[in-house]
Amino acid sequence: MSETADLIVVGLGAAGAATLYQAARRGASAVGIDRHHPPHDQGSSHGETRITRQAIGEGEDYVPLALRAHDLWREIEAQSGESLMLNCGALLISPLDLGAAHHGKHHFLQRTIAAAKTFGIGHEVLSAAEARARFPMLRVGEDETAYFEPGAGLLYPERCVAAQLALAERLGARQRLGEAVTGIEPITGGVAVVTDKARYEAARVVVAAGAWAPGLLGGVYDERLILHRQTQHWFAPEDASAFAPERFPVFIWLHGRTPGDWFYGFPIIPDAAGVKIASEQFDVATPTPDDLDRTASREEAVAIHDRHVEGRIEGLPPAWLRSKACVYTTAPESRFIIGRDPGRERVIVVSACSGHGFKHSAAIGEAVAGLALGDAAPAVLAPFDPARLTAIA
Repeated sequence: MSETADLIVVGLGAAGAATLYQAARRGASAVGIDRHHPPHDQGSSHGETRITRQAIGEGEDYVPLALRAHDLWREIEAQSGESLMLNCGALLISPLDLGAAHHGKHHFLQRTIAAAKTFGIGHEVLSAAEARARFPMLRVGEDETAYFEPGAGLLYPERCVAAQLALAERLGARQRLGEAVTGIEPITGGVAVVTDKARYEAARVVVAAGAWAPGLLGGVYDERLILHRQTQHWFAPEDASAFAPERFPVFIWLHGRTPGDWFYGFPIIPDAAGVKIASEQFDVATPTPDDLDRTASREEAVAIHDRHVEGRIEGLPPAWLRSKACVYTTAPESRFIIGRDPGRERVIVVSACSGHGFKHSAAIGEAVAGLALGDAAPAVLAPFDPARLTAIA
């Protein structure tokens, strides 16, 4: 006997939890399935904090999602009673003439400034001296310029996922956790999703399975979506008060000409210890989620510190506290892939977010839920059509 619904959401991480909540909010009968018990540490949506910003240097196509997401996070906070977003400001540092790349886009600093101007997003462009005076823990070089966005900050990813799943359940959505999807099959008038425990049928299915999406979807997705292991590290500062959110913003620092010459970090969040520092790597791919090394070592943390932190952040020695690993599911050019699958009209793909999706996820869920429940394709999703994967391949 199959369990039926209007919509099935496969994967309940950032985008999946948001989609399930937004579908339930619209009154749809919805089932969410996850092989783990979200929020969990097996995918991309963990590690205490994620940067959120509104002027998006990856492309102005993303800005409407970021703006809408900020509104939605505040709405979800009000409905859930949880604190989900901290506006501590965000700082982007780079030599202005370097043309440094981030997430596949060169001249990232200039692109961010241009997006802020286009969309009227509050910001300041600071000289090196002004940035050092404002944020003395950051040794901004004389050849560097800083973009500061006061309305940006950080999100608490585990809380965001948990809050939306709780609200979805309150509105009647069903969650089937600890079930691994083994197949997605077309049926008359809909789609069947088969797990290792049951069978589900619905008019449409949203596949938001992150690192598991390539294997589930097959074809061009399995060929073009690449998994990259990433690490996050926490260090003990000499003076914790200097890294409090009211004194120390989130930051992204582009300091060299190669793709790996950048890193990012966070203030010490309330009720936590340590300054979180991370970078990204796209040189080494992992074939499947089962192949991923989910531990991160002190040696990796020291290497990050030596390459990026040393000489740039005052009062943050390599006093290692802990590390965690996560996984990015990356599309060509680090673009999002969101929309109806070209070969399966009733399957909607929400992957990959290529390592910069969490801040947008509340708005992605709203748009995807509308698309899945019969709305015309939202214009905000048009730039991320899955058909582009075939065109690139």
